[in-house]
Amino acid sequence: MAIAELPLRADEPTIADEPIRETTRLAGGLTAVRAWVDDIAALAQPDEVVWLDGSRAEADRLTKELVAEGKLIRLNPEWRPNSFLARTDPGDVARVEDRTFICSLRESDAGPTNNWREPDAMRAELRDVFRGSMRGRTMYVVPFSMGPVGGPLSQVGIQLTDSAYVAVSLGLMTRVTSTVLDLIDAGQEWVPTVHSVGHPLVDDDGTRHEDVVWPCNETKYIVQFPESREVWSYGSGYGGNAILAKKCFALRIASVMARDEGWLAEHMLIVKVTSPEGRAFHFAAAFPSACGKTNLAMLRPTIPGWTVETIGDDIAWLRQGPDGRLRAINPEAGFFGVAPGTGASTNQTAVDTLWGNTIFTNVALRDDGDVWWEGLTDEPPAHLIDWEGRDWTPDSGRPAAHPNSRFTVSAAQCPAIADDWDAFDGVPIDAILFGGRRATNVPLVAQARDWRHGVFMGATISSEQTAAAEGTVGELRRDPFAMLPFCGYNMADYWAHWLKVGERLGADAPAIFQVNWFRKGDDGRFLWPGFGENARVIEWIARRVEGSAHAVSAPIGMLPVVDELDLDGLDLPRADLDQLFEVDTERWLAECDLTEEFFDRFGSRVPPALRAELASLRYQLRASGSDEELVLR
Repeated sequence: MAIAELPLRADEPTIADEPIRETTRLAGGLTAVRAWVDDIAALAQPDEVVWLDGSRAEADRLTKELVAEGKLIRLNPEWRPNSFLARTDPGDVARVEDRTFICSLRESDAGPTNNWREPDAMRAELRDVFRGSMRGRTMYVVPFSMGPVGGPLSQVGIQLTDSAYVAVSLGLMTRVTSTVLDLIDAGQEWVPTVHSVGHPLVDDDGTRHEDVVWPCNETKYIVQFPESREVWSYGSGYGGNAILAKKCFALRIASVMARDEGWLAEHMLIVKVTSPEGRAFHFAAAFPSACGKTNLAMLRPTIPGWTVETIGDDIAWLRQGPDGRLRAINPEAGFFGVAPGTGASTNQTAVDTLWGNTIFTNVALRDDGDVWWEGLTDEPPAHLIDWEGRDWTPDSGRPAAHPNSRFTVSAAQCPAIADDWDAFDGVPIDAILFGGRRATNVPLVAQARDWRHGVFMGATISSEQTAAAEGTVGELRRDPFAMLPFCGYNMADYWAHWLKVGERLGADAPAIFQVNWFRKGDDGRFLWPGFGENARVIEWIARRVEGSAHAVSAPIGMLPVVDELDLDGLDLPRADLDQLFEVDTERWLAECDLTEEFFDRFGSRVPPALRAELASLRYQLRASGSDEELVLR
């Protein structure tokens, strides 16, 4: 029986009980891999099947083929050596969340925040659209490792794809190597992922068509089968829809694996922070989109003596180590970053990373053969070719680069990469940070009283809508743990899993903090300068971890003793500082009501501990008064 069709047992316990561990990836070694590849090839009918090994020569061959086919534009080697520009179809420019499905055995196990489809029905649907979908194309077999090859926190997978662009991108974003096949042959578990752009070059009657610059299909599927650990993607060639090692495997499938095996797969950056005394700290941080995640991952501190180095900018896998502490790896080998807004004034480190060996997607092309996007420089060039291949000037009245245009580049060439970014056993995590974009309520920084309170903080992360296009201005957009689009199972069960991990960690658990760079005054001004100045908050967090900084107890958590913050050189009025840490009782009580409404979406699966935290918050807010003295700790 082919791997992709192993039956699912209906008599297994629910996710809320003992989760299912049966899988397509356990037995058979390379024999099973070949059977699976043969099964997909028989279904999709490619002209050729090519097994990749991740070598530089292989990447050079594929990029030359893509350039010859007009699917990549080689950039001027004087400005961007070994770099390329891809332009997608206008209908294939971002993740398609409405076509992303979690096909767990039971709908309740997917939860109210995921799109669920019955697994057998979805399998039948997928086999229908995949039938003949690769005719006229090459199917690439790409073995990859997430994390150091053979490492104790790492996992391996194989992607089948009919897109050379995706195959080359996998070589930047993962560790593609035939050694993965050796590990599988020796018995290591693996995750099978299948991808087709859904644009065959040969019809059912044998008629052959010319290819297009960006093949895709209007019909799209991004499907995760949590119990069997499979991913199937059809119709898109773009980003996380097609590079299946990223969000699909490293978060949606890995979050289920982590739940079953007692670890954490998180949408988190990892940084190494070193104090003037030479002590190194490792922080993991979860930020929803547009909340300063990349800027923190590549932070350049403005305060003397402190350094911040990058370990990962997007995903973290965390597991308790032999010493009892939580250790983490960045499972990716590259960055897939948003280009617009990345510039010298916002993230010089990212700009410096992109000097060469980079694939740019949907940015603008300069007349000198280099690239440009909004925010790269203060002044745009006088003329560009925009992301759709049209002439562009500053008077065109439209963006030159697509708002979701991207760069794909190896993490190893980041100038701020930490020396332990690829540590075989991971790095010990000293603190976990949660952040959102909040104009009101949430202070600049607060520490959770304990792990349970920290989980409550993570579960209630939200950002305020800032434009009418996003919804009602000021309305909260919930994104618990920054995982709402990426959790592969019921979010309430995910919160329960975090609580269990904390119980196992005990006194070795990292401290948890919440930060908010985006609080505004009554006049609409940002109260905090942000960017490199965020290092002043990072310094206080590090001092709290080492025990040298103090905090005061407030209803929402532990707030800094303001006089201990390093604010030298900042022209920050005392009134602004006070507003940054103001706890408005009435506003917070109103937010408690909204949190209760959010929890009610998950019904009885919400852990009682989080309901208790909400009740405690309400009690402390009502008991507090403007004249109450805060308790120093």
